Amino acid sequence: MNNTSGSSAFNKDIFGNTFDWGVSTAAFQTEGAWADDGKGESIWDAFTSKKGKVHGGQHARISCDFYHRYKQDIDIVKSLNIPNFRFSIAWTRIIPNGSGQVNQAGIDFYNRVIDYCLEQGVQPWLTIYHWDLPQALEVQGGWTNRNIIDWFTRYVEVCAKYFGDRVKHWMVMNEPAVFTGAGYFLGLHAPGRTGLKNFLPAVHHVTLSIAAGAKRLREFLPDAMIGNTFSCSHIEPLTSKANDVAAALRADVLINRLFIEPLLGLGYPTDDLPVLRKIEKYFYPGDEDKLTFEFDFIGLQNYTREIVEYSFFTPYISAKLVEAKRRKVPLTEMGWEVYPEAMYHVIKKFNAYPQIKNIVITENGAAFEDEVKDNIVNDELRVAYLQANLKQVLRAKEEGAKVNGYFVWTLTDNFEWAEGYRPRFGLVHVDFENQQRLVKQSGYWYRDFLR
Repeated sequence: MNNTSGSSAFNKDIFGNTFDWGVSTAAFQTEGAWADDGKGESIWDAFTSKKGKVHGGQHARISCDFYHRYKQDIDIVKSLNIPNFRFSIAWTRIIPNGSGQVNQAGIDFYNRVIDYCLEQGVQPWLTIYHWDLPQALEVQGGWTNRNIIDWFTRYVEVCAKYFGDRVKHWMVMNEPAVFTGAGYFLGLHAPGRTGLKNFLPAVHHVTLSIAAGAKRLREFLPDAMIGNTFSCSHIEPLTSKANDVAAALRADVLINRLFIEPLLGLGYPTDDLPVLRKIEKYFYPGDEDKLTFEFDFIGLQNYTREIVEYSFFTPYISAKLVEAKRRKVPLTEMGWEVYPEAMYHVIKKFNAYPQIKNIVITENGAAFEDEVKDNIVNDELRVAYLQANLKQVLRAKEEGAKVNGYFVWTLTDNFEWAEGYRPRFGLVHVDFENQQRLVKQSGYWYRDFLR
């Protein structure tokens, strides 16, 4: 059974022939081979080895074994008619200790992946940094150490040098708000640091590094399409009371505006979240100019909306999210509300920045409880989710929004950070006991949509 429900009239042609379609993955979540061929230790290797940090004590030492099975997975990408494959480079495969010698075995691996993509008629889209900082740099302060701007820029240079002759689309970093917020403020993700004293310098050095990395890419690859991806949620206040409305504005600053605005030359949004003024102590002369870059595209990654209420007891922002389960709305396995209109609203929000030339949805998808029955995964909820979100992308596009691409998260079920292997986002089911792949009905739906 290789077909799914869905109107044959709703297909990729409605979006125009210059719209980019793809699927997204990340190195740490899929590659495994955590210490093979000279790879160094990342902060996520270190974090997952600590007790109580990841659901069920799980780790990604093998994960989907993409390192050894990349041809099989790229063959699946091709078989599903997906023309673009977004994946990330693991910094510790390329430069094991983050700032020292280049590891040729790591370079060779990514060259094999890129070359095989191109052989199969699939375009590689590269994310340079998807959260897996070298542990050797974290020991020196990680993103709180200003030297990381130079370490990161050199890493970008190595990637451009070895892969830039064949890769046309580049994303400097993935979701800076998530890896700084969860990793340097809340401590829920690697490296597990907490508090403003870690968060604010990390934010500033990450933003400077995105701009510096993008400029270095432009210098080495003047014809490349250079972007950055941002997590974003549609934010609404719980009520129309002034306190809730103001709380939602502050949450919007942290979730949606904190990184994009300085990169666009607008500065940090300190007026709407005054605690951010403390970031000025980490400024050096000339930093305002160093923060900006003119991107060819912005990657938006949206999964849901958030409802916000005033909270006297929440430090710094006096706001808290109202959990979706408390609101008794349809949920994914992540506990996120199924709310397709969020996609429309975030596209319109970012499209309103005149400095943004082009928007690509670089991640969108859903984790549901998949069941393998008679060698079939009939994931109707995921198909419905993808269709509904795509209709919202089309709605924004038809209203004139500069949105010209859509990538599903993700190709295969994988290691979902602190959640471990429980949430399954893939178009392809993975049996982690034997590494068997099984295309889900959502994968076949996407194949037919893209035919």
